[in-house]
Amino acid sequence: MMTHLCLACDAGHEMLPFRNESMTINHRGRDATVDGLSGFRCRSCGEIEFSTESAARYAAAGDALVIAARRATGEELRRIRKKLHLKQAEAALLTGGGHNAFSRYETGAVEPSPAVINLFRLLEKHPEELERLRAG
Repeated sequence: MMTHLCLACDAGHEMLPFRNESMTINHRGRDATVDGLSGFRCRSCGEIEFSTESAARYAAAGDALVIAARRATGEELRRIRKKLHLKQAEAALLTGGGHNAFSRYETGAVEPSPAVINLFRLLEKHPEELERLRAG
């Protein structure tokens, strides 16, 4: 059997195989546990290299968490936009986005910048500031 060396730590320590482990991924307060993972772990630095199949499942679980977080952000923006009685095009103009930017934010297709999210959260708490922004 060929020795599997760690490329992450400078010492190039031997990586030891592991099989059938469960690992939890966290993204923005959401968790997903992936069972049955296998690969190699560095006995020195703890770096992990998944098998091809395990890497694909781990990545898919992480991607699902990212998509869920984007959808939740989109739902929050939609709720605030409607509360402010703004159309998507008006919201996009306020934030400097393109004509369909807000639609893409609300569906979770695109992650809005923190500035857009923070602006709408502030406007929800201080809707009177909307007229000041419109007057620009």
